[in-house]
Amino acid sequence: MALRPPWLASGSSGATATMPAPGHVAAVMPEQMPAAMEVLQRDPVTNVAILGWLEAAGYDLSRLGAQLWGAWEDGQLRALCYVGANLVPTVASPWAIQTFAGQALQWGRRCSSIVGPAASVAGLWEHLAPAWGPARQVRPRQPVMVLEQPVQVTPDPRVRLVTPPELDVLLPAAVAMFTEEVGVSPVVGPGRQGAYRARVAQLIACGHVFAWIEDGQVLFKAEVGALAQRVAQIQGVWMAPALRGQGLAAGCMAAVAELVQVFLAPTVSLYVNDFNTPARATYRRVGFHDVGTAMTVML
Repeated sequence: MALRPPWLASGSSGATATMPAPGHVAAVMPEQMPAAMEVLQRDPVTNVAILGWLEAAGYDLSRLGAQLWGAWEDGQLRALCYVGANLVPTVASPWAIQTFAGQALQWGRRCSSIVGPAASVAGLWEHLAPAWGPARQVRPRQPVMVLEQPVQVTPDPRVRLVTPPELDVLLPAAVAMFTEEVGVSPVVGPGRQGAYRARVAQLIACGHVFAWIEDGQVLFKAEVGALAQRVAQIQGVWMAPALRGQGLAAGCMAAVAELVQVFLAPTVSLYVNDFNTPARATYRRVGFHDVGTAMTVML
């Protein structure tokens, strides 16, 4: 069962002005967490990653391992920006984005990517690019898709939960997926192999990794990368190259989505590159539909 916050956020922080007066940006304090949760809970699909990190920390900012910046306008908390291994803004006004960017420039570049709602990330990158660029990759349009109903195609019964003893079986496929998607290996560099192995092991231990495995080989895999507020975000979708283009992906994705809905969360989300036409068609066949657009800047 998902951890619940130690309070019940209720009420409204007030209507957002059409032209909000500039305020200030500061790290969120523990006593301000109810206001922060209210901002995040307005769109749990878009904000599932931040919500998941907060939940994993027990909603204790001292255990977060990152900072959470808040933009205050007209005396109300309007937007947030998670500052850790990734820079992750919520939907925010141009003033808030500009001020987040100024704070990030003072803080220094300590993240490997900027990811979040497309308009917010584009605004941040416009201000940060002169100092932090050039980016390794920019993916400006990544449709955010959601499945809230039962899957629309028959799930492939060969897809199942991966168990901890299968870590070494899964790792080559996980490395291949990451390398294809990001363009660099997650295990090259000092300490990276151990860190990546530990991350995959943690996902398996949490029951967040699903795969089709035959004869000790992973033929399909996907995992839940973020989970909070009855929303699960799927990531790391990968099919063995020899099986691509055979119409198998929809059944495999349907199996993952169904297992996630039964055991983890009723709302399943993901985001996909707009140029990946086959993947977008597959997700639509399963029953996913577009609800927004994300953007990623890889540094």
